[in-house]
Amino acid sequence: MSTYKKEFGTGVQNAAGTLSGVVEGQLWYDSTAASFKYQYPNVTSTGTWQTANNLGTPRLLMGGAGTQTAALMFGGTPSTGLTESYDGTNWTELNDLNAGTQALAGAGTQTSALGFGGATGPATTVTTNTESWNGTSWTSVSALNTGRRNISGAGVDNTSALAFGGGPPQTTATESWNGSAWTEVNDLNTAKSAIVGSGTATAALATTGVTSGGVTTQNEIWNGTSWTESTDVNQARDGAGGNGNTTAALVYGGKNVPGTVFYALTEVWNGTSWTEDGDMNTARSQFGSAGTGSASALAAGGGDSTGTEEFTEAGQPLGAWSTGGSLNTARLFLGGAGDSQDAALAFGGEVVAATGATESYDGTSWTEVNDLNTARGYGGSAGTQTSALFFGGLEPSPEQTTINESWNGTSWTEVGDLNTGRRNLGSAGADNTSALAFGGLATPGNTAVTESWNGTSWTEVNDLNTARRELSTGTGIVTSALAISGRDAVNPVLANTESWNGTSWTEVNDLNTPRRSSSSTGDNTLALAFGGATTVVVANTEEWNSSSWTEIADLTTARNVLASAGAGTNSSELAFGGNPITGATEEWNNPSNTVKTITTS
Repeated sequence: MSTYKKEFGTGVQNAAGTLSGVVEGQLWYDSTAASFKYQYPNVTSTGTWQTANNLGTPRLLMGGAGTQTAALMFGGTPSTGLTESYDGTNWTELNDLNAGTQALAGAGTQTSALGFGGATGPATTVTTNTESWNGTSWTSVSALNTGRRNISGAGVDNTSALAFGGGPPQTTATESWNGSAWTEVNDLNTAKSAIVGSGTATAALATTGVTSGGVTTQNEIWNGTSWTESTDVNQARDGAGGNGNTTAALVYGGKNVPGTVFYALTEVWNGTSWTEDGDMNTARSQFGSAGTGSASALAAGGGDSTGTEEFTEAGQPLGAWSTGGSLNTARLFLGGAGDSQDAALAFGGEVVAATGATESYDGTSWTEVNDLNTARGYGGSAGTQTSALFFGGLEPSPEQTTINESWNGTSWTEVGDLNTGRRNLGSAGADNTSALAFGGLATPGNTAVTESWNGTSWTEVNDLNTARRELSTGTGIVTSALAISGRDAVNPVLANTESWNGTSWTEVNDLNTPRRSSSSTGDNTLALAFGGATTVVVANTEEWNSSSWTEIADLTTARNVLASAGAGTNSSELAFGGNPITGATEEWNNPSNTVKTITTS
């Protein structure tokens, strides 16, 4: 049997405050607080929904199949055959159903699915149609025995499924599919339509829906032979989504009848009871859903939304900011470079006047190294601790400069100037031979100009869609970058995000909090944006997953016009300097740990 000493190589240690070098699970005695403490992982306490890329064609009353990262949505209003697949990031249009259908049921996977029932043409024209999907196209197969719309289903693939409920009027009819024909089996206990169906042909759930008396909280379990009434959900609803099985399932969204209230509520089933979990971002109903178990889910389209959301269960690692070593020279409007939290470079900026001070960070402390040739701030920066670039910025005359300096790990050298002098610009780049400059304040105003650096000279490439200044700094490389937030001639703060693919900029989903003069790390597939200013300086941190932004843990110190460095993996990043004028450095770690005090009673 393992002991604490065997596990950690020592007995319980004493420390005045937090134990230096403490690791996950380690216990120590805090002599200052006179209490025992231990370190444990920082994780989410509830399930969370995150916005993802929209369906290609917004619609409602679709059939759905598959998982969160490999889903299929088909049919929908107005009686369309449209089929789209989802790969965890993007939707792709595929071959249509043979018959345009709405209010149908779906079962199976992205490559082996079944669509059945629903309505063709007008919503009142119910159908018995069944179509089988083989990963490429739909084939009409044997029809249901009972035609109906707002029908529900369950099943693992196109050879095994269960169809139940629907109307009008509401029915208890249940049918089982064996890959070639439907067979009537034992009915539901209560006639209803718009049920949330989940599970397989031999073990399924029929949850919520609409009875002749209105929306219901009922939950029934199918054991392969018959239905049994089980524990009800907490919220009665029509047009909800769901997925899972008889031991682990989700129900989410929906509406009341007659549809004046939409729900964002999510409930989790553990095989015995339902528990309320994290809400959807957008209340909606009559959407397509996909997923297995209760760990993850996908919701797309719907009566009050055209978007897509992804659900992830509680217990996921959380990132957090912690204090690092302070800069020797506190400043704002500085540049930053570095591909590691333990190897960063800070340069330029303003103290009272412009400075050329350059400092190197080793993960613990900053060391002064050789200064810039031209003291300035407000510039664009790129690169690593040993190969960096600082371009543009503000100097006394002219205000917007074209100056470009290259760092070789020891000293700065002036190299080829920008074509367009500017300050408060956005920037990206891997090292001093490859960089991107975009946007900023030029003469006579905000610019959309983008320039690419090849180690010798700058070349103008395709412009930003929105001319702006005070963009977030340092996100990406010359083939994969983000232009985040800022301000334009009309708006004092922007949430706009544009993605660069090496050739052109494309507008993508906005930040949740509009702001200017923030900082960031990453590229156009994975990024962090932090700090900045609205009407005041903020500490907000948001994470980009290639399709949308999610708010996560704030900086300890709210600030704007700060600099950044990091691996670009959203797991090990650095923030330093900024306004109000500070030398504070913060380190982002994901996963992170938190400290708990042991109490007795």
